Amino acid sequence: MPDGASIVLGAALENAIPFAATHELIRQGKCDLNVVAPISDISTDMMIGTGCVAEVTGAWVGNVSGGMGHNFRRATEHGEPHPIKVHDYSNFTIGMAFFAGAYGLPYVPVKSILGSDIIKSNPQIKLAENPFVDEPDPVALVPALKPDVAFLVVQRADRAGNSHIWGSTGLTQEASIASEKIIVLADEIVEPEVIASDPSRVLIPGFGVNAVCHIPAASHPSPLIGRWKRDNAFFHHYHQETREPDGFKRWVGEWVRDLPDHDAYRTKLGGELEELRVEGEAFSAPANYATD
Repeated sequence: MPDGASIVLGAALENAIPFAATHELIRQGKCDLNVVAPISDISTDMMIGTGCVAEVTGAWVGNVSGGMGHNFRRATEHGEPHPIKVHDYSNFTIGMAFFAGAYGLPYVPVKSILGSDIIKSNPQIKLAENPFVDEPDPVALVPALKPDVAFLVVQRADRAGNSHIWGSTGLTQEASIASEKIIVLADEIVEPEVIASDPSRVLIPGFGVNAVCHIPAASHPSPLIGRWKRDNAFFHHYHQETREPDGFKRWVGEWVRDLPDHDAYRTKLGGELEELRVEGEAFSAPANYATD
């Protein structure tokens, strides 16, 4: 993935955020990125603090447990560690922008942001009139988004990239299809027969996937339905430690830069990670795919 790329992080909203990918991008020193995410929680915030980000395209950057991200605020208000450009969207309009990109549309007309300041803050969204009615009927034209790379966390995948995703998927399918490349971070690698047994859970078929990475707990500290609980304490600790730039430097050094890979990250978490493993069971009802 080159510097200057536009990347999707957090397409499933507060669930299944690909933090393992975020950490690796920081370790590799990627820069000038455009992070496209409706909600990425502290993922985008830590990338801003490490100087990886030139632009943010999304609805919100922060810490769901604590408030707005400190690095995001420093960058937008004071240009520290450097200024970033913000392309402002609502959660719905960025979803429609992904939808347009996925279906090959140049734009999608919406009404939900009429009267809001988003039209003022994002000049890429244009005001127009509905041509199919006689009375004045304004609409906002949201242009298509077509990111370079989408990072997805899934519960399981085969080695060809066919994957099962369940629970809240947010904008996973739209964002992935809209993107030029897809990188899957799988909690488990399974045989193709497992995926084929339940085709309805395959949002993205393998022929659209460029790489499959077996990375257990890739979404930590965000949750992954049926696999990992949300690490609320970790989110609170990040918010507290990153109030000042020096505190963030210490935090990102300890938890990202000084660790060679995600295996080392999981080892550092130790027993705390195992406590987050989902032990309960809430199975869906069986589905009968027979045709005769």
